[in-house]
Amino acid sequence: MPYRSPGSLCTSLTQNETRHDSCRGSLVALIFLCLGLAPSAAAEIERVDPPFWWQGFEHTELQLMVTGPDIGRYRPSIDYPGVTLTRSVAVASPNYLFVYLDIGRDAKPGSFDIVFDAAGRQLVHRYELRAKNSDPDHTKSFTAADAIYLITPDRFANGDPGNDNHPGLADKANRDDDYGRHGGDLAGIGANLDYINDLGFTQLWLNPILENAMPESSYHGYATTDFYEVDPRYGDNEQYRRLVAEARARGIGMIMDMIANHIGAGHPWMADTPTPDWIGFGGEFRVSNHARTTHQDPYASAYDKAGMTDGWFAAAMPDLNQRNPLLADYLIQNAIWWIEYLGLAGIRMDTWPYPDKFFMAEWARRITEEYPHFNIVGEEWSANPAVVSYWQRGKTNSDGYVSHLPSLFDFPGQMALGDAFAGDYVPWEGPWYRLYQVLGSDHLYPDPFELVIMVDNHDMNRIYTQVAEDYALYRMAMVYLATMRGIPQFFYGTEILLSHPGTDSHGALRMDFPGGWPGDRINGFTGKGLRRDQREAQAMVRRLFNWRKQATVVHGGKLMHYTPIEQQVYAYFRYDERDTVMVIMNRGDETIDVDTARFEERLAGRRFASDVLSGKRFNIERPIRLEPKSVLLLEIED
Repeated sequence: MPYRSPGSLCTSLTQNETRHDSCRGSLVALIFLCLGLAPSAAAEIERVDPPFWWQGFEHTELQLMVTGPDIGRYRPSIDYPGVTLTRSVAVASPNYLFVYLDIGRDAKPGSFDIVFDAAGRQLVHRYELRAKNSDPDHTKSFTAADAIYLITPDRFANGDPGNDNHPGLADKANRDDDYGRHGGDLAGIGANLDYINDLGFTQLWLNPILENAMPESSYHGYATTDFYEVDPRYGDNEQYRRLVAEARARGIGMIMDMIANHIGAGHPWMADTPTPDWIGFGGEFRVSNHARTTHQDPYASAYDKAGMTDGWFAAAMPDLNQRNPLLADYLIQNAIWWIEYLGLAGIRMDTWPYPDKFFMAEWARRITEEYPHFNIVGEEWSANPAVVSYWQRGKTNSDGYVSHLPSLFDFPGQMALGDAFAGDYVPWEGPWYRLYQVLGSDHLYPDPFELVIMVDNHDMNRIYTQVAEDYALYRMAMVYLATMRGIPQFFYGTEILLSHPGTDSHGALRMDFPGGWPGDRINGFTGKGLRRDQREAQAMVRRLFNWRKQATVVHGGKLMHYTPIEQQVYAYFRYDERDTVMVIMNRGDETIDVDTARFEERLAGRRFASDVLSGKRFNIERPIRLEPKSVLLLEIED
């Protein structure tokens, strides 16, 4: 925590300095300051980020951000074989010093002293260098063979009620408040890994769990106040690492939600900014214009471009200036630190187009330099495939921009599907035509099969709400999610038809999973108290995604679709040299007999097919009868 005035330190002792282990301020230093001694008399190293590092990376340079009163006037030195101090950078705030090391190929894992000298005074910090994990499975990443289960940790399960509140952290647990903290934690997720595995999911994406020391509405995790510490109301770093290991043991990888664009207003940087340009617009709140297309717009003004990337996401979320090279190094190393420390399977990066785009390219490049097969999915919330595809690795852009981002969320597909279900379509085109056209724009992506697809997430109405709680349409959405090209992402509770009619509150849509709290009358984990349709939906999701685990034709097969016929019917195929799967959906209110002759390109020589969900067998040489609002997932027999 950066140096503050003696008065503010003394008055905030109970609020901040004792709040939890991640605040590394010294009580001794505080006493000195309260007695009125000069800062240099109580000088100490309060914090070094990253707290330790590894030997064995391709990129051998390491930045250490050293924090402490007047540390900027100290000069560091190191005497350790294979480690060279290349430079140190003092900045505008005297309470930061950036130390750059070169970790040579011949450096051995171990600990060494960093000695800081200033006018005869000496400070010593012991630093640890570990051996990088050489097992490729340590960071085995997610692919199209996976299905992702998304959890808002505060709302999933409360495994440790003892950490619901924490001294010094203002936002207290209150389950009656949509925007309050409800107490879900890492222990609750760990206790239910078998449930997630049983549903057929192979990846976990948790909304951010790093410290959010904010006065209110901190449950969502998107206002980071410490980049290296788990919020104590979820657990701690080691508990996070154990959860990742326990998930890996079940064949489930962990995707970490990160935010490079902004921090929380409660971050110590806001009280003592390292440099004047550390925060967008010099630390003055100016909301982003959210004009994300300025990145690609050949006519965009410099004024509007700055308004997009330098503007704040919200008053409580100050914007970071990634064009500052010291901050850029800090953010890149932080991502690599968590990948190696935890053994991550991927990163979901929030608000991808909001930071400096050249920084984001370098951020992704550096990560994939160290972990060549590592997957990262970025959030670009646009209905336009031309906008989304701009960011994918391998895209040749007209402005010469080169991205290194492997994956993006398929928001265009999600919105088109949602319109089909909601009835928001042109009558003479039918419900499926926009979706058909959006998929036809896949030529804009270097690799559309790497996109992450979804029907809902933590920022939008749940799918059961989107379809006005029509179970038949919900069932159709689940089959689409499990079979369409790309990597499916599934929002917790969708399997038991969680819905929130009558409100647009994000706090409400991120509702508690029933059974995650002691005393819950309904338990989604065990099935106790669930309605019949909820049990049916859960069983259907379980069957569908466990089938998908083995359906290699869906993982890597090609896609062929047919123009929607009679406006209400849409059919597509996933196929490879060995297997063929047909999905056919009737959005209408009437029974339709579909002549299969038009599908001869994919069905020639085939006579029978079986529906994965019902087990019913069809003679596909005859018309296929589709009941109103129905879907068939047919495995085509040879």
